[in-house]
Amino acid sequence: MALFLRRGAALAARSIRATAASSASTSVHRLPSVGSLAGAGELAPTKLFLLEPRRGFAKGKKSKDDGRGDTVQDAPDIGPTVKSAATQQMEAAVVALSRELSKLRTGRASPGMLDHIMVETTGVKVALNRMAVVSVLDAHTLSVMPYDPSSMKSIEHAIISSPLGINPTPDGNRIIANIPPLTKENIQALCKVVTKSAEDFKQSIRRARQKALDTIKKSASGMPKDDVKRLEKEVEELTKKFIKSADDMCKAKEKEISGN
Repeated sequence: MALFLRRGAALAARSIRATAASSASTSVHRLPSVGSLAGAGELAPTKLFLLEPRRGFAKGKKSKDDGRGDTVQDAPDIGPTVKSAATQQMEAAVVALSRELSKLRTGRASPGMLDHIMVETTGVKVALNRMAVVSVLDAHTLSVMPYDPSSMKSIEHAIISSPLGINPTPDGNRIIANIPPLTKENIQALCKVVTKSAEDFKQSIRRARQKALDTIKKSASGMPKDDVKRLEKEVEELTKKFIKSADDMCKAKEKEISGN
């Protein structure tokens, strides 16, 4: 019995030692903390790389904030647009003034002096220059050749009814309009009309100037100060140019009216 107990104890002791040896050989080594420099030094480079905080890379993608503030957008150059618009409006005013002055009677015959006359035919009013060819025969005589001979009476009546004081006479297929000389009173009245017309159309030029300056002012916050001043100066120069053109045109018309 005692022998049996000793053998059992010996077997148990061997079993315990075998189990302990097996545990020692299969024990798991704990990895050192990533934050520990000492522990990191004990790891192989491959294991250390796996422990480092890693950032995901998406091919072809960038952060929305990348480059924010790095790109400076240039303000659009409004100069050409502003000057072009102002020039068109000022030119239109000068052309309208020229057309208005051509309607005024002077002491000399001019084809344009009949352009404003409206002829009523078949219940419709049509500009005379669309119904006939007006030409100058001499310094005091106009020839009016209707496209349609049947409209001669209507054209003759329209000329007589105009405020020009012309008494036309039929001459075959045309109408002869003699331009009587202007009296002193007529000349003074016409010069006043020229002055008023000039001022009206110069106001149109100034309105175009102000519109251009307002446009520049609205965009000034996004433009360099030097560019703003330069553009304003160019608009002022345009205004002076067209004002002078209107003044010269009116002076020439007054000279034509007075016969000087």
